[in-house]
Amino acid sequence: MTGFPQRLAITLGDPAGIGPELCLKLLAACQAGQFPDCIPVIFGSVPVLRRVAAATGIPFTAPIVPAASAATAPAVVPLECPDADTIHPGQMTAAAGEAAFQACRSAIAAALAGEVAGIVTCPLNKRALHAAGYPYPGHTELFAEYLSASQSCMMQYADDIACSFVTTHVGYAEVPQLLTMKRIGEVLDLTDAALRRIRGAAPRLLVCGLNPHAGEDGLFGNREEERLIAPAIQAAVARGINCVGPVPGDTAFTPYARKQYDAVVCMYHDQGHIPVKMIAFDRAVNVTLGLPIPRTSVDHGTAFDIAWQGSADPGSLFQAVHLAAKLAPEDRAGTKAPLPSI
Repeated sequence: MTGFPQRLAITLGDPAGIGPELCLKLLAACQAGQFPDCIPVIFGSVPVLRRVAAATGIPFTAPIVPAASAATAPAVVPLECPDADTIHPGQMTAAAGEAAFQACRSAIAAALAGEVAGIVTCPLNKRALHAAGYPYPGHTELFAEYLSASQSCMMQYADDIACSFVTTHVGYAEVPQLLTMKRIGEVLDLTDAALRRIRGAAPRLLVCGLNPHAGEDGLFGNREEERLIAPAIQAAVARGINCVGPVPGDTAFTPYARKQYDAVVCMYHDQGHIPVKMIAFDRAVNVTLGLPIPRTSVDHGTAFDIAWQGSADPGSLFQAVHLAAKLAPEDRAGTKAPLPSI
C-alpha cells in the first residue's frame, strides 16, 4: 500500500488460548520495525495480556489507548472482561467465549466508524463461544451477520496455495444439500474478485468435484458434478471467469496443478483445509470474502495445549496482518475511506 500506514484492529481471540501470546509477539515485532505498512491495534483484556506476559516473559510495553482513533503507533484498546481472573490457559469457559465475542464486536464497530481499515482475528474456541450464548459456527458467519454481507465465503490463502470453500463448518451429510448452482457461482465470483485485488491479475481457478473421482460420470454420488458443479462453472466462464473443472479433489493440489492454477474452489471444509495445512500451516491466512471491510485471520486454532507457554508460532498471524494491510483502502490512518468488498 502507499501513503500513510493504516490502523488494523487485531482481536485477542479466546484469552485461554494462544491469541494473547501471539498479540504480544506481534507488538514486539512492531517495535522491531517489522510492520511499517500498518499500525496494529489490539482489542482485548489488558489484565489477561499482563498475565500472559508474566507467564511467557514476552514484554508488554505498548501504550493503552481509549479508542483505535487515538493510536499513532501499535497499541492496545482495553476491553472489559469481568471474569478475567477465572480465565486460565487451556480451559474452555463461557467467560473466555464472551471475551472473544466482545473483541470481534468492538473491532467491527471501530471499522464501521472508520477508525481502522481492516480486522485481523486471533483464534476463538467455538464451544466457548456457544457457551457464552453466541451460536456461530465460526468467525466467518459472525462477521457476515454483523456486516450484513449478502454473500460471503472463506478463503485460505498463501502465495503458493489458495483455496475457497462452498461450504465450511457443517457435517459431511449436510454438504450435498447445501450445494446449489447459485452458491457455487457466488464463491467463484468472490474468489475471482479477491485474487484480482491480491495479485493484480485475473486468476486461473480450478474447481473440485464433490465425490471421489469427481463422480466418475455419475458412478458415485447423486450426479452433483453434472447437475450443479459443471453448470455453475459454465455460467462463470460465460461471465468472464477463467475456471475449469470439476476435477477430483485428490489431484487438485499436486505440484503441477498448483503451478497451473492460482486457487482451488472446494466443495467442503477438509477438501481444502488438509492440503493447505500440510503445505503452508505457518504461512496460510484465512480471509473472509464478500465483506465491506478486509478481514483476515490465522489459519489455526486456539492450541489450548500450549497456551501461555511462549512457544506459539506467530507466523500465520504475521502473514494475516500483512495481507490485511495490503487489502486495506489506501487512505491516511484515522479517516474514512470507501471500504472495498473483497
